[in-house]
Amino acid sequence: MTADSAQFAARKVASDDLDLVHATKDGDVAAFEQLVKRYDRKLLRIAQCVTHNREDSQDAVQEAFLKAYQNMAEFREDSQFSTWLIRITLNQSLMKLRKQRAVREVSLDEGFQADEDILPIEVTDWAPDPEQLYRASELRNILIKTLEQVSPILQTVFVLRDIEGLSIRQTAEVLNLSRAAVKARLWRVRLQLRELLNKYFSKQTDFARAELLAERHTAAARDQDMDSLRD
Repeated sequence: MTADSAQFAARKVASDDLDLVHATKDGDVAAFEQLVKRYDRKLLRIAQCVTHNREDSQDAVQEAFLKAYQNMAEFREDSQFSTWLIRITLNQSLMKLRKQRAVREVSLDEGFQADEDILPIEVTDWAPDPEQLYRASELRNILIKTLEQVSPILQTVFVLRDIEGLSIRQTAEVLNLSRAAVKARLWRVRLQLRELLNKYFSKQTDFARAELLAERHTAAARDQDMDSLRD
């Protein structure tokens, strides 16, 4: 799919969303059910990456849809409906996370203002590609576990931009941040994940080497025992 066709498809979905939103505001429950079907899986993935708990993520998504339905009249249509819905879901997910951890309040508006001045404006892609890493079944759990080691707000930026594929502009709208702040946080989380993944795979390599040496030692000892029997 070309960039132009992708943009056309995105505009078409946004237009369809607005038609369903208008119908919902007019009392058409079936229209809202269509919105639920369109976004429930996406929202569940996002919530899961924030809470790291399936039951909490399911509850967060259900609560988000309920809030969206109850407050549909407050949606001013100055942004995409999906942006508004994702933000509600993130807020519900962070509430679940706060209850899990019983720590200071985690907010989408937590600031890294100083980072905007010291971090590069452009965000360079990193290897391995995060989306490919996420989708590879044998590596997905590794990435999820690694994500748990960074702060919730950085997890959120990574999930929205690198896993769900939102643009910098859309991510900024969802999080109510400047684009510079999103780029700064994205730079930070990619750097942290790269370092954590390097450590993980380095440990795995060391473990594999130790296992190989142990196997060689066992094989050598077995050969010696066989030689002794022959003697």
